[in-house]
Amino acid sequence: QVQLVESGGGLVQPGGSLRLSCAASGGIFRLNRMAWYRQAPEKQRELVATITSGGVTNYADSVKGRFTISRDSAKGTLYLQMNSLKPEDTAVYYCNLQYSRYDSTWTTFTSWGQGTQVTVSS
Repeated sequence: QVQLVESGGGLVQPGGSLRLSCAASGGIFRLNRMAWYRQAPEKQRELVATITSGGVTNYADSVKGRFTISRDSAKGTLYLQMNSLKPEDTAVYYCNLQYSRYDSTWTTFTSWGQGTQVTVSS
């Protein structure tokens, strides 16, 4: 199983910026998709942004133009640059990885990080 560890969360004022990181470890795998999700108190987990193995990105309407997802394949790290943060961005942010491994056949797996808290407040 691939392990994911997020970092970079914290407290920031409205209009500020944060960069989240997600480091993957646990051997060689074929990347299918990486994503960031978030979950605010008493709300369902929602998809924030995705990036495919080919580098195609997609964003939730609520973060378009403010957040940027990227990855450094050499470092095995996923990033989420968050600018112009709003109080409604307050949530626990989770890294998600969909990958495949070959062992006589290809099998697809999903891994989640432990989450990092982002709080936007004055």
